[in-house]
Amino acid sequence: GSHITGFANMVKGMVSYIAEKGDAENGKINIIPGFVGPAEMREMKRILKLMGIDFIMYPDTTGVVDAPMTSQYNMFPSGGTSIADIKDSGNSKITLGMGRFSSEAGAIELENKCSVPFDLLEIPIGIEATDRFISKLAKLSDSVPCELEEERGQLVDIMLDSHTYFFGKKVAVSGDPDIVIPTVEFLLSLGMIPKYVITGTPGKYFEKAVNKLLDAAGITDSVVKASADLFELHQLIKNEPVDLMIGTSHSKYITKAEGIPLIRLGFPIMDRYVHSYFPTVGYKGAMRLIEMMTNAMLEEQDRTCADEDLELVM
Repeated sequence: GSHITGFANMVKGMVSYIAEKGDAENGKINIIPGFVGPAEMREMKRILKLMGIDFIMYPDTTGVVDAPMTSQYNMFPSGGTSIADIKDSGNSKITLGMGRFSSEAGAIELENKCSVPFDLLEIPIGIEATDRFISKLAKLSDSVPCELEEERGQLVDIMLDSHTYFFGKKVAVSGDPDIVIPTVEFLLSLGMIPKYVITGTPGKYFEKAVNKLLDAAGITDSVVKASADLFELHQLIKNEPVDLMIGTSHSKYITKAEGIPLIRLGFPIMDRYVHSYFPTVGYKGAMRLIEMMTNAMLEEQDRTCADEDLELVM
């Protein structure tokens, strides 16, 4: 939980030191993207641009930590949010904070300092959280472009096609609360059972939010804990195994010991490559998560089945 607290304090500090209230509203909206990587920020920005919304996003690591290789050395890449934009964020219409744990402190600070109202949404992981994000934006722009409708339709098609592989499968989910909460919602929409859901971050909101989702889905025997750790999660899995685990690189010690496929999601991912260029948010990100999950489980099926059961079409 320390890095998500650090992120929240950093955003609050940016507002506290830099944001200013001017004479006139700038017609823009502020986006605090939550504790996510540059790929997620790029995808949110793509959606905002498709919807014709003028925005200020901060922090914004796109064009900085994912800057392209060129023939020249630049100490300071061209991406990121300018100081002028952060200053101007005090004149925006509204702030949308993605993820309560990482974005609420900065949004409150900006409202108190510059009277910019705010709304908190989940990080748009999965179909329902993305729907809410786009619905909120649609109220500010009055339209949803066909491109996004098409992407959503593709996602629904993939969800239907992959339902056979997901239905009733048990999953363990761990990580930062702002990532875990919408991930659990997405797993439920796929017909999966989030059996163990933990975060190391303290706070009652996490358990309330996850239990509310599980109750609505009629799931009553899951373990949901804040201020937990991976040792405790490992003991739970030893007592009753799961089919899949979703978490950071730290989870691999459990999945190797127990023979469970692992989907790496959240921070940190230190043992895999190129993931920072591919988003896990929006409809595109949801499609990617389904691809990762189905393929991990099919790979495990191929790896463990008897030779006579090795199917070409699965």
